Amino acid sequence: MAVVNLYCDESCHLQNDGQVAMVLGALICPEARRKSIARKIKDLKQKHAIGAAVEVKWGKVSPAKLPFYLELVDLFFATPELRFRALVVPDKSKLNHAAFNQTHDEFYYKLWYQTLVTLLSRSERFHVYLDKKDTRSEARARKLCEVLGNSRLDFKGEIVARVQHVHSHEVPLFQIADLLIGAISYANRGIATSAAKTAVVERIKANSRLQLTHTTLLREEKLNLLVWRAGVAP
Repeated sequence: MAVVNLYCDESCHLQNDGQVAMVLGALICPEARRKSIARKIKDLKQKHAIGAAVEVKWGKVSPAKLPFYLELVDLFFATPELRFRALVVPDKSKLNHAAFNQTHDEFYYKLWYQTLVTLLSRSERFHVYLDKKDTRSEARARKLCEVLGNSRLDFKGEIVARVQHVHSHEVPLFQIADLLIGAISYANRGIATSAAKTAVVERIKANSRLQLTHTTLLREEKLNLLVWRAGVAP
């Protein structure tokens, strides 16, 4: 049975972090293609004089390295095996957890369920990788594994075979996930404070022919978005 890796990351997911938009996202890659795609990322870094061990991410997008980031976007779109799905909450200030009898933490896991459940199938096994961020990471991994397993009656771990935390700077594919999540968050915040970041957003729009601020069709496979609106239960 084929193994599919889901590289899952998030942006501005905390309730009171002062940021407006919240984005959860997963880069989808067959395990069989992981090493060859990682080599392509390494080669692209070498072409642009970026050290192999240097982490590339949305927060580091700059005019000096813009050509590299644009080519990284192009690499994602030129690689048929790579897909991406994200869920966007455009304005966290409009959340009303009390109306749905939930905490922000419970809401967080409901959103991850909505983000990932459509990607799962009984014909494949899934390894879910999360970026190790803080001391709560392990508890979050266990909870997410439980939520996903229950969603497919997968009590034996035959579909979601692994949920594991890794350090994103050690995993090249995680860095593509971070870049796409950052760009989608930037687009949904409606800002243009950085010409380089705006250029990356525009390159993603041009490749996908999407505005990044609206829900796509569910069958949209390459770049699939669910924009969640306040007042609707996840």
